[in-house]
Amino acid sequence: MSTWLHWIDLLGVAVFAVSGTLMAYKKHMDGFGVVVLASVTAIGGGTLRDIILDLPVFWVQDHSFFFAILGAALCTIIWLRISHRFPLRYLQVADAFGLAFFNVMGLQKALSYGASPFIAIALGTMTAVFGGLIRDVICREIPLVLKGDLYATACIIGGATYIAAFYLDLSTYSCMIIGFAVTLTTRLAAMKWHWHLPVFNPEHMD
Repeated sequence: MSTWLHWIDLLGVAVFAVSGTLMAYKKHMDGFGVVVLASVTAIGGGTLRDIILDLPVFWVQDHSFFFAILGAALCTIIWLRISHRFPLRYLQVADAFGLAFFNVMGLQKALSYGASPFIAIALGTMTAVFGGLIRDVICREIPLVLKGDLYATACIIGGATYIAAFYLDLSTYSCMIIGFAVTLTTRLAAMKWHWHLPVFNPEHMD
């Protein structure tokens, strides 16, 4: 079980590292900027989660996460060198997959260390969105989580579905798959059909 979760965690880190690398390419950063942006996107949320849970930070204990980040960044750079174009839709899709991976992994880790379902959903959401938030702030972009898009909301919906499956006594594997699928589907659907929460507009004020 722990081995399987470890590989899923590595995959989530790699996917978010791809997202960070694509953003670095968009912003014309140098090699150091690529590594920094890929790293903060990939491990920022998990770092916050572990600090809140008062646990050893995962990447300090296991250096394989850095190899996953560097490998994902390198593969993305090679692909971009060949294609010579910035695929915005791929950045959004990569971000959606990373969001779903990290949401279920953060939630599962919180539950395994005794967090209540409500706190586990909150920590899963933090794990998923915080790295992307740091990425966007560094790049002087309005973070997706603050734009009204179904971003953090997708994590909350997926997390609530995970908890519902958990209380139906489904296996951990099943809960994670269901939570991942719901989070990803909600996010991709929001991107395709432009679902979003109401946005505060000062023009409507008297």
